[in-house]
Amino acid sequence: MTQENTMITEVPKVYDPKAVEEKWYAYWLKHGLFRAQVHKDKEPFSMVIPPPNVTGALHIGHAYNNAVQDIYVRFKRQQGYETLWSPGTDHAGIATQAVVEKQLLSEGKNRKEMGRDAFVQEVWKHKDKYRARIISQLQKMGCSCDWNREWFTMDPHLSRAVTEVFVHLYEKGWIFKGNYIVNWCPFSQSAISDEEVDYKEVNGKLWYFRYPIKDSNESVVVATTRPETMLGDTGVAVNPEDERYRHLIGKTVILPIVGREMPLFADTYVDKEFGTGAVKVTPSHDPNDFQMGKRHNLEFVNIMNPDAKLNDNVPERYRGLDRFVARKKVLEEMESLGLLVKTEDHVNRVGYSQRGHVPIEPMVSEQWFLKMDELAKPALEAVQKGDIKFHPEKWYKTYEHWMKNIRDWCISRQLWWGHRIPAYYDEHGNVYVARTRTDAERLAGTTNLRQDEDVLDTWFSSWLVPFSTMGWPDKTEDMQYFFPTHLLVTGPDIIFFWVARMIMASLEFTGQVPFHRVYFNGIVRDEKGRKMSKSLGNGIDPIEVIDKYSADALRFTLVDLSAEGQDINLSEKQFEIGRNFSNKVWNAYRLLWMHQNNIPDARPELPEPKLIIDRVDRWILSRYFKAVDGITGGLEAFKLHDAMQSVYHFFWTDYCDWYLEFIKDRLNNADNTVKRQTLSIALYIMEGILKLLHPITPFITEEIWQRLEPRRDGESIMKSGWPAGNDSLINDQIEMDVELVKGIIAAVRNVRNEMNVPPAKKTDLIFVTDNDRISALLVGMQAHFKNLARTENVTISTEKIKPKLSASAVVSGIEIYIPLEGIIDIELERQRLQKEIDRLENQIKSIDLKLMNSDFIAKAPPQVLEKEKAKRENFKATIDKLQANLGRLN
Repeated sequence: MTQENTMITEVPKVYDPKAVEEKWYAYWLKHGLFRAQVHKDKEPFSMVIPPPNVTGALHIGHAYNNAVQDIYVRFKRQQGYETLWSPGTDHAGIATQAVVEKQLLSEGKNRKEMGRDAFVQEVWKHKDKYRARIISQLQKMGCSCDWNREWFTMDPHLSRAVTEVFVHLYEKGWIFKGNYIVNWCPFSQSAISDEEVDYKEVNGKLWYFRYPIKDSNESVVVATTRPETMLGDTGVAVNPEDERYRHLIGKTVILPIVGREMPLFADTYVDKEFGTGAVKVTPSHDPNDFQMGKRHNLEFVNIMNPDAKLNDNVPERYRGLDRFVARKKVLEEMESLGLLVKTEDHVNRVGYSQRGHVPIEPMVSEQWFLKMDELAKPALEAVQKGDIKFHPEKWYKTYEHWMKNIRDWCISRQLWWGHRIPAYYDEHGNVYVARTRTDAERLAGTTNLRQDEDVLDTWFSSWLVPFSTMGWPDKTEDMQYFFPTHLLVTGPDIIFFWVARMIMASLEFTGQVPFHRVYFNGIVRDEKGRKMSKSLGNGIDPIEVIDKYSADALRFTLVDLSAEGQDINLSEKQFEIGRNFSNKVWNAYRLLWMHQNNIPDARPELPEPKLIIDRVDRWILSRYFKAVDGITGGLEAFKLHDAMQSVYHFFWTDYCDWYLEFIKDRLNNADNTVKRQTLSIALYIMEGILKLLHPITPFITEEIWQRLEPRRDGESIMKSGWPAGNDSLINDQIEMDVELVKGIIAAVRNVRNEMNVPPAKKTDLIFVTDNDRISALLVGMQAHFKNLARTENVTISTEKIKPKLSASAVVSGIEIYIPLEGIIDIELERQRLQKEIDRLENQIKSIDLKLMNSDFIAKAPPQVLEKEKAKRENFKATIDKLQANLGRLN
């Protein structure tokens, strides 16, 4: 793809992002510009993508996270690092199985009727379809991943790593199987981790039941939010310090409906203030009751099947009932027995399965567990020592708290989709954990083995990806060169799921941290601050945004709205910010291109510093190199918003609004030598701006960079180098001087506007100052006052005499006068100003009448009253300004 000379290539008036973005992404792929290679003489920079689930399309949160990642990999690539951004997708066990099951049910198919192998084949088809969709979306965003290294968490080499880790930890005695209370998702019919439970405040009830004491006329009243679980009660507990119940401790309670005899015992866990101070204990269906059951050797009675319907451990009339149907039946029966004492409204904190979207059911179940204490210690120490740094730092405490209070990890899931547990059983129930079935048969001395039906928690493969994707357990070149990775960009909501576990696994299996820095990006919320969800219908599709506004606009806006680790409140209309910025960049380049056609030998280059004598050129270069330092330092410090703002404001305000205006006269009217040098500096800075913006807006910057000069096929802005700073060209005094000139021009423009001076009319300009240096500055900048402030004659005086009929302003102690006689019709202008003053005063009177009207005050909403008061203040401020202008004409 050979680029034509910019002097003969037409630049369209309107920027077309669709054609540009498709063209350049194909170009980058064709030339392998994202491909990472092992270069021993180059410093590496590597990242692993937080793998999206193969359950559907990417959402706006994915777009934000991946935009940040791409900014860093492009930034480091431009700095000369050998960059690897390792892309992949996650099999997402529960989520993907749930999606496929729902789809099959809509087609009249049932997973269990199909059988495991046939069902898993259907899930693989789903995975292939949505993996391709996700990759396509990432590419449309401009993500510069090394697609030759793309992985999936159930690829053979990653699955081999999972098995190796399981066997290693089992042989170490850290993986075990046992009965324990788990969070059970009735929809997926699988155990889920604590982190996969979302808690919601639900308006519920608190029911009070009376339980009789055996061989006594006494009874004890307990309160419960889950009446159906009483069928599994095996005890009643009270606080040992509670005087009300001390005489009952050790007695036997009769469980209504069931007739089970059970102990009444004391335990300090019981809160004397909650309910009646006596609690029913259901060890198989409540995590706190489970612990009390262990402590007091209670019977464990599981009353539910995996689908949350009641099993054979309840009276026959309850068997097969859904848990919530059983709840109603229990309440009806307790009331008919006269044992329902009362009902109260109560706000419950109910746990919901993140994937199944149904209330979880705590349930004792036989599961595989991983001991976490020994894994957590070095992982906590690594962060405390600073081997891994968090940005923002506030997440240190969250991480530390979790690691110090870590619990064993339930790693088994009752699913068909996922990494099947490498445990095998003989006919006697003996278990053999091995890397392969053949190894298990050798250990067992028989081929008559069955493999465990369960699969591993999805995170059991994800916690390995920093090194499993590099080829571990083999000692590969990638492993030696690119690992540990340098940066992880992720959301703080998975700090426990993933970040902490990756640190633990990496230290255990490689002896190194998995990454050196973690940047926690915020959550994208809607404009009202609500989390985006399908149920609220407030989500934003990033692909629709790209189609409407462009990928650059999507990326620019998300970074523009972000602050370090803070959430973003977003509406679709805000993407106009990014589109407007792209248009501004295009129009600035097009202006330079039009001049370049007239000055064909101008190139983006910087003259020798001693040849740069124009004050405005020296000012813009000083501002430019400060912008270089600002964005570079901001990115290095993970202050993305600050980094972008430094180059944004430089480009929009300093470069476009002022510098291009300052040099317009030189480009049009100076001799060819001055024109060439001026345009060369302008092009040099434009090229620098493109390089600084490239990580944020890669497409438009590549398009313009390719047009600036003839380029060879295969060249790209991403390989052109990151702009270097230059302290020798930073000059604070020149910046202050030009800022003063800008302030004067702005003040003159403002006065002309206020005094209704016609744009075509030129005025004289009189400065009064006794500062010789300032006087010399004003003399040297006369041409700019004439061009940008529409002035004819510029006079500098030390006499503080105001000319007749003149408007005035003061900037940094310099008095400025603009004679108006002969410029405007003074009398007509007086009449116009007075008429406008009168009109606004009548408006104020009208508002005052409203605000003095008691009926209006009583009926008007607060926001209406505030609006009326604000209007009054605005009218008053405008009148003050108009009266000042009128005074100038007297």
